[in-house]
Amino acid sequence: MPKIKVIHGPNLNLLGQRETKVYGTGTLAEIDDEMKKMAGQLGFEISAMQTNSESEIIDAIQKSDYDLLIINPAAYTHTSVAIRDAISAIAKPVIEVHLSNIHKREEFRRHSFVAEVAAGQISGFGPESYMLALKAAQKILSSGDPQLSR
Repeated sequence: MPKIKVIHGPNLNLLGQRETKVYGTGTLAEIDDEMKKMAGQLGFEISAMQTNSESEIIDAIQKSDYDLLIINPAAYTHTSVAIRDAISAIAKPVIEVHLSNIHKREEFRRHSFVAEVAAGQISGFGPESYMLALKAAQKILSSGDPQLSR
């Protein structure tokens, strides 16, 4: 059974409380529950974590206990060359996810260091962004097409 790791970055623990006009009223626990249900239906094992620490994100990326990574680096998307380098160093497909459309937000949020080394980026669909990432993961893991994985 393929294993998918999900990493939620800084401040996502405040979903449902923080900037609800941007991020909605759903909680991270609700997103994780929906992802686990869908992952089970798709035949994946999933493990999710949230951290506000850049170093913990990097440590989690470097572990080899998964087949595909779904990551919402949150604010680190726009600032962390270290997370980009960690992703670049692994031989695993990566899908970048954002709840909001980062390209419609402030100028500084429009650049992603992660997008350059990910198989793809899904943004702007709220919690559904994560479900779309699981559908993309299914395609990537079942295709064997190296173009889809990087």
